[in-house]
Amino acid sequence: MPIRLLFVLVIACTLAGCTRQVISRESLLLAERSLSFAVVRENPHAYVGRHLLLGGAVAETANRPEGAELEVVQFSLDSDDRPQEKRGSEGRFLARSSEFLDPLIFSRGRLVTLVGTVTGVTERRLDGTSYRYPVIAIREMYVWRPEDPYAQPAVHFGIGVGVGF
Repeated sequence: MPIRLLFVLVIACTLAGCTRQVISRESLLLAERSLSFAVVRENPHAYVGRHLLLGGAVAETANRPEGAELEVVQFSLDSDDRPQEKRGSEGRFLARSSEFLDPLIFSRGRLVTLVGTVTGVTERRLDGTSYRYPVIAIREMYVWRPEDPYAQPAVHFGIGVGVGF
């Protein structure tokens, strides 16, 4: 019996080591994961002060004297909290920071994951139409790099001999 328990613990620890947490535990505990972006987008004023875990692709970066703003195309997150472009988007939001956000780092198409507080809504023009953007004050953010080794599955199966240089 103790050997079975030890085996289960070893497997559980091994599998836990395959995942990567990109947002701190403190921020994740604040985020209301049951609150979907689609619901917040419909009525942002009803959710002011609530924390969300969101992700998506940067559409635009703007720095001003009062702080920076990212326009983000929202994508749902996978189990590692990485935005999944293939699943489609429920809209856009504005993520604001009091700090400078370098446009080279936060370039168009760059994937981000963040925890932030809903602060309201801003209406702007988007492709000739009026668009309502929920506004999120960034608490913590992670920028995914294309070369990030965790972007691909951590476990691979195969048969054969491999040689690398």
